[in-house]
Amino acid sequence: MTLLPTTHVSFPAGEVTGESAVLAVHPLADGRYAVVTEATPFHPLDHTWPDQPADLGELAVGGVAYPVVDCLTGAVGPEGGELLVGSDIPVRRGDEEWSWLVLHVVEAQPQADAVGLRAELRVDAERRALLSASHSGCHLLALALNAALAPRWRKDPGRADAFGNPDFDSLAMASSVMDTEASTDTYRLGKSLRKKGFTAEATEEYPALAEAVPALTEAVNAQLAAWVAADAAVRIEVPGPELTARRRWHCELPAGSAEIFCGGTHLHHLGELAELRTELTLSEDGSELVAVTRPKRA
Repeated sequence: MTLLPTTHVSFPAGEVTGESAVLAVHPLADGRYAVVTEATPFHPLDHTWPDQPADLGELAVGGVAYPVVDCLTGAVGPEGGELLVGSDIPVRRGDEEWSWLVLHVVEAQPQADAVGLRAELRVDAERRALLSASHSGCHLLALALNAALAPRWRKDPGRADAFGNPDFDSLAMASSVMDTEASTDTYRLGKSLRKKGFTAEATEEYPALAEAVPALTEAVNAQLAAWVAADAAVRIEVPGPELTARRRWHCELPAGSAEIFCGGTHLHHLGELAELRTELTLSEDGSELVAVTRPKRA
C-alpha cells in the first residue's frame, strides 16, 4: 500500500461531522473495505488499549452513502507495503517511522473512482455522546476511588494522581471497558499491589476491604455527586491534529485541575450529567475489585 500521511482527527474537540479527501480504499481480509481519508471526526478503536468502542456512522462519497460499521486503527511501515490492522501492527502506537491511519470500515466496495473525491463523514452523534459520558465517568471514578482508598496504603507506592493520592486506579488496573451504558473497571488486588503498600486487611482504624465495600461505595458516590453538581468544565488538551498525538483529559474540579492521559472522547462539562453512580463489587477470594459506573445524562 502506498505510504499515506497519518490521519488528522477532530474527535478530541467533540466534532461529529467533517469533509475530507479519500486517500485510499483497501480490501480487508473479512471481505469488507477500509476507506482512508485525510482527516476524520471518527474515533477508531485503539488496538493498544481498546477501552472505548469505535465510532459508527456514515460516509458519503460520489453521492453514495455507505454505513460505517466499524472504525479501526491501521498502520503502514516506512517503506510502504502492506496495510496492517489492529493487533497485527508490530510496533508501538505512534512510531514516527510509520503512517497511522483511521480505517472507516464499510461493507460495500466504494466506486472505482472514489480515491481523490471528497467524502462527507457523519458520526452517530447519540452513540458518541453516550460513550463520551461513560468515558468521562470512568476518569472521575478513578479519582474518587483513589481518594477513598488512600488510607489503605502503608507506604508511598511512587505514583500519585492529580490530587496527590496514591494512584490505585493505574497501579491496580487489569482492564477498563466502556459501552453506551456504563464503564466497567476491573482492579487486581494481587501480590504486586501489596508489595507496593496497599492493604485489604483490617487495621486498627479500618475494617477489612470485604467489609468496607458498602461504605467505600457510599463515599465514592458522594464524591461523584458533588463533582456533577459543580458542573466542572472538561476539555481535551491536544498537542497536534494527528491520530497519534498524546492527548490529555482535563477537568476543572473544585479541588483543582485534574488531568489524565487519554485518547478517547468526552463530555464538555459535567452538567451534561444528571447523575453519576458506581457499584463496587469485591470477588469472593478478594483478588479483584470491579467498579461499574453508570452516567445518567441530563
